[in-house]
Amino acid sequence: MDDLDHRLLGLLRADSRRSVASLAEELGLARATVRARIDRLVADHVIVGFTVVVRSDTQGRMLRAITMIEVEGRAAEAVIARLNGFPEVRTLYTTNGRWDIVAEIETETLEGFDDMLRRMRQIPGIASTETNILLSARKSTVGR
Repeated sequence: MDDLDHRLLGLLRADSRRSVASLAEELGLARATVRARIDRLVADHVIVGFTVVVRSDTQGRMLRAITMIEVEGRAAEAVIARLNGFPEVRTLYTTNGRWDIVAEIETETLEGFDDMLRRMRQIPGIASTETNILLSARKSTVGR
């Protein structure tokens, strides 16, 4: 990937629905060149999907949180496999430092959140967790 690919990806991250003509104009390229680069990035699995980001105020009052997870021994892959089965877990990250895994969680109610945390903490291999409820976004590059 070159600088142009990185610039193209940045524009697509900001708005993946932008037209090829609009992208080409901003990048100073021909539409065919931009289309070929996008096709190549998809074929090379650099771009693995396109999605819709919905404004948070259109989904009702969703409770969002970040849970840091410490894993015992070498149980990380088994823990990740189990967490992938939780519909409330939106994103999983492996990390370095004190915590082994960070989970982004979303539920509709506080009761559902409490139930999900209880089920999560019962997964074999999870040594400890720390959860922070997300209050309000102060900056976001997604879903402006």
